[in-house]
Amino acid sequence: MGGEATVYRQRLARLQKRFPHLGIDAVLFFEMKNIRYLTGFTGSDGVFILLPDKGVLLVDGRYITQAGEEAPQSEVVQYRDKIGGIVSALGERGVKRAGFEAASLSVELHEKLRGKLAPGLLIPLTEALTGLRSVKDGQEVLLLRKAVDIATDALLQVIGLMRPGVEERTIALEMDYRMRALGSEETSFSTIVASGINAALPHARPGSRKLEDGDAVVMDFGAVHGGYRSDETCTFVLGRADAKFREVYAIVKDAHDRAIEAVRAGAACREIDRIARQVIDKNGYGPHFSHGTGHGVGLDVHEAPRLSALSDQVLETGMVVTVEPGIYLPGLWGVRIEDMVLVKENGCDILTKMSKELKIL
Repeated sequence: MGGEATVYRQRLARLQKRFPHLGIDAVLFFEMKNIRYLTGFTGSDGVFILLPDKGVLLVDGRYITQAGEEAPQSEVVQYRDKIGGIVSALGERGVKRAGFEAASLSVELHEKLRGKLAPGLLIPLTEALTGLRSVKDGQEVLLLRKAVDIATDALLQVIGLMRPGVEERTIALEMDYRMRALGSEETSFSTIVASGINAALPHARPGSRKLEDGDAVVMDFGAVHGGYRSDETCTFVLGRADAKFREVYAIVKDAHDRAIEAVRAGAACREIDRIARQVIDKNGYGPHFSHGTGHGVGLDVHEAPRLSALSDQVLETGMVVTVEPGIYLPGLWGVRIEDMVLVKENGCDILTKMSKELKIL
């Protein structure tokens, strides 16, 4: 418990040091993933107020015992009405200017709060909180590694089921079941199993289509451990791979490998995206790579930073990001190859375990 308490104190202190620069004396948090990150509280509803000297966790009666057990470093306060509870907590503590998560507060809730607070008390924060969870500490990396291990073990159990005549949704359900049976708290996201022409849809939903000989099969999956999520994509082919598939797979693999080689602290996120995209562009498939090259992973499966041409972010030691180029050919199939990597000073460690060499099942 002592080590965990220290971690939470450090996370809070990093934000508290920024109060003078931001011109605030408190921050209101509504996003439950951020509240978990800052306090350890895993409930589904609540508000966290970070003050210069402590944190106050506001919850309703359902969570008062849980909050006391999970967030002992915070002052836990019960409310009956959320708006009234926030207003009272801010007033009793003399808060004059409170920043809030602009991306997480609904217009309705903002208007209700603003109507009960002094003019100018609520200050929207966006950029200041964008990278709140982007750099992972050692404990977070351990949790991510365990999530990866669970997902890998599940996939190894499921690979044998991928054969002609089996429906996509059967494989997806088996994957979800195996991950849960191996200890995953839930799935990171809705598992993708896309075969044949469905593989040309980057976020296809597994359906009743039956796998056929020669099909490309894209599997995008992830497990959850301690709240932390893994994310990995493998593309397999059943029975045989024709020349065009081998060509496209090799191009995507080259883009994937070159991008990973460029990942290191100080690298611009848009540069990693450019490197992967350049490989695909020069081979004539640029229009068929329709998404960014990667994203951060942690308590959310998509979080800062983004490996995108539109990103202004720079990689830092301790960030965990995906590298996932793809080529999608409508009417044929698609190929996506994705690994999670831990950014280091002079390179990166690949956290995901499955080989990305072409595998014919």
